[in-house]
Amino acid sequence: MLFKLSVKNIRKSLKDYAIYFMTLILGVAIFYIFNSLDSQQAMTDLTSSKKEIISLMITMLSGVSVFVSCILAFLIVYANNFLIKRRKKEFGVYMTLGMGKGQISRILVGETFLIGLLSLAVGLFIGVLGAQFMSVLVVKMFEVDMESYVFVFSKAAFFKTILYFGIMYLAVLVFNTVSISKCSLIDLLSAGKKAEQIKMKKPAVCMVLFLFSVALLGVLYYLVACIPTKLDTGTYGIIIALGCLATFLFFWSLSGFLLHMMQRNRKYYLKDLNAFVLRQINSKVNTTVVAMTIICIMLFMTITVLSSGLGINHSFRESLMELTPVDVNVEYMPPSGESAGTPVSDKLQDAGFDLHVLQEDYVEMGIYSTGQLTMGLTLGENMSEVSKNFMFLNAELEEDMIRLSDYNRLAKLYGNPQYDLKDDEYLVLCNMDDVKIQRDKMLKKGEKIQLDGISYSPKYGECQDGFLQMMTNRINPGIYVLPDHAVKEEWRNRGFLAADYARQDKKGVEDADAKINAIPRELGIYSNTRTDIVSASMGLSTIITFVAIYLGIIFLISGAAIVALKELSESSDNRDRYEVLRKIGADERMINRSLFKQIGIFFLMPLSLAVVHSIFGLQFVRVMMITMGEVNRFGSILTTALILLVIYGGYFLTTYLGSKRIIQGK
Repeated sequence: MLFKLSVKNIRKSLKDYAIYFMTLILGVAIFYIFNSLDSQQAMTDLTSSKKEIISLMITMLSGVSVFVSCILAFLIVYANNFLIKRRKKEFGVYMTLGMGKGQISRILVGETFLIGLLSLAVGLFIGVLGAQFMSVLVVKMFEVDMESYVFVFSKAAFFKTILYFGIMYLAVLVFNTVSISKCSLIDLLSAGKKAEQIKMKKPAVCMVLFLFSVALLGVLYYLVACIPTKLDTGTYGIIIALGCLATFLFFWSLSGFLLHMMQRNRKYYLKDLNAFVLRQINSKVNTTVVAMTIICIMLFMTITVLSSGLGINHSFRESLMELTPVDVNVEYMPPSGESAGTPVSDKLQDAGFDLHVLQEDYVEMGIYSTGQLTMGLTLGENMSEVSKNFMFLNAELEEDMIRLSDYNRLAKLYGNPQYDLKDDEYLVLCNMDDVKIQRDKMLKKGEKIQLDGISYSPKYGECQDGFLQMMTNRINPGIYVLPDHAVKEEWRNRGFLAADYARQDKKGVEDADAKINAIPRELGIYSNTRTDIVSASMGLSTIITFVAIYLGIIFLISGAAIVALKELSESSDNRDRYEVLRKIGADERMINRSLFKQIGIFFLMPLSLAVVHSIFGLQFVRVMMITMGEVNRFGSILTTALILLVIYGGYFLTTYLGSKRIIQGK
């Protein structure tokens, strides 16, 4: 009988459970998708190096899943608390009819079990389907050729999801039982008449704290966006703590400050139901400061993590083909006591490498440097800006130089532009944006350089796009190209070779990579193959992307669910107030519009501050990760905005419809 009552209650309160169901289903689906990656069909077609990357990624995602499960457990208990609060009066009626607390607890156990079972079933179904789309994403990211599509079901992820969520539901069962056992009959029957006590705040205090919080945030924004490289690890913790405090004070003071400012504008304040809306918002923010702070921080983390992860991945892939034009680069950096003038090809042969593995048009050249040309001399007063953002660059560092004829041969092999120089001219190759900006300032001035007493002027007023060594990103800080006669052989500090393999089939490339990578580095020979660069870039960008998407979506769901549940709870508590509005002549359209405004403002307040936080947070990430390449921000922010619109907007719409039904007494 009690089980039948549980089923009946779920059917009757299905609309009340909409947010709860939505959160559980999304949580289950996301959890399954990211824990089933190792079972995707694409994984069977990966090379050994890529499988190592996937293994590392799966290990990281498993660790992240423990953290995610803790967040979801808190969220489920929080959501369940709203449902218990919503139904306390109903439970009081059960007790007046002679039902004991134990029987009520069993009803809740039955309801929780059924909700959990249904949510798991639907969530796993969506997760299994979503995993197939994830397989397509993996194929695209790892460039795997699959001859035919095979539907994949991960038993490990399936049982892991059931285990983790089973533990969460068990926590909910315990919470429900404890909550009911502590309630008295009078508490249950009068639950609907109780409201949180609201203490009015003094406008002057609110104004002072509001200005203080804004000023504190301004200082923190400056620190993380303008001088992040000057901060140490310990300072980061202090900045995070102060940021949370400033966010809390902002929302605490906003309630009294906002109402006071709006009341001064009598024309707007007295229009329609604006006075009621503002009073409602004031009371909500006043009583949910901690929740608003948590929501804002979660949304900030969502925007920052998603945008950074997606941006790095996009930038990696966009520049990878351009930056790996040949199969292999080899550098000879002579051990102590050996000459740098020995050709790289000779050193390769001495190491037992057959040069016939390479195509005949390989390019061999020297790289030079001298104390007459350092970064301090070439950048002048702009050196401080460079060293501030890039600690590995300093004024004493000697600039790399190459001969014009050598570079033109390399540029022809790479498919890049070739150049002409007069006897007294030079040009600079640079593709690291922040360093390029500072170099361009000097080049626009026509800054001359001196080598052995001879002056050389820049041919161009800006750096030219170019590089020698293949890299994962655009991180060439600068190379000086000079006429051949200007570069003396005694300045040579290392040799360089770039080549394609004679065999271009998959087996031929793998064999050539293995041979050149087998040369001991103790000989001073350092090889860098396109295969290794692509694998490293792909591995790092893929791990960052998957972890970012996983955490970003979980934080977004959590933040949106908390906002939604707080709003539904407020609508339930304030139902009598809307009834009063009807009695004094407000029509349903006006009431619905005021409700829409309230919920919209309540959803937008933490999101707006989170967006401001994210603007400076993303700048911090960009500066700190500049050695990995310029983060593509526009595309990643656009994608993040779309995800926010779908999930956060979906919660907003569901909350509005649920609140509308509650205030109408349906």
